[in-house]
Amino acid sequence: MHRDREVWGHDAGEFNPLRFRDGAARAAAAAGIPHALLSFSIGPRSCIGQGFAMLEAKAAMAAMLRGLSFRVSPGYVHAPVDLITLKPKFGLPVIVRLLDA
Repeated sequence: MHRDREVWGHDAGEFNPLRFRDGAARAAAAAGIPHALLSFSIGPRSCIGQGFAMLEAKAAMAAMLRGLSFRVSPGYVHAPVDLITLKPKFGLPVIVRLLDA
């Protein structure tokens, strides 16, 4: 199912991270089948390690991010849009720099 061309398109067998830029659930829903991506399965028989895997991913991300500094770009234009939650209308350009070791 993860490589089904009818669900994911002609490039179903290729690594395309842009497919998941809005999250895995939205990518699967956009494909027309909400549960087309079954990394951990769903329901009562879902993967017992899902919670651990997500926690491990967050810990790895935190470890990578602690060596970086973030600053809003000087070209940022503040224009919030109310779509259930507030979001920046034109995105949020950020300057990322390595912290000195």
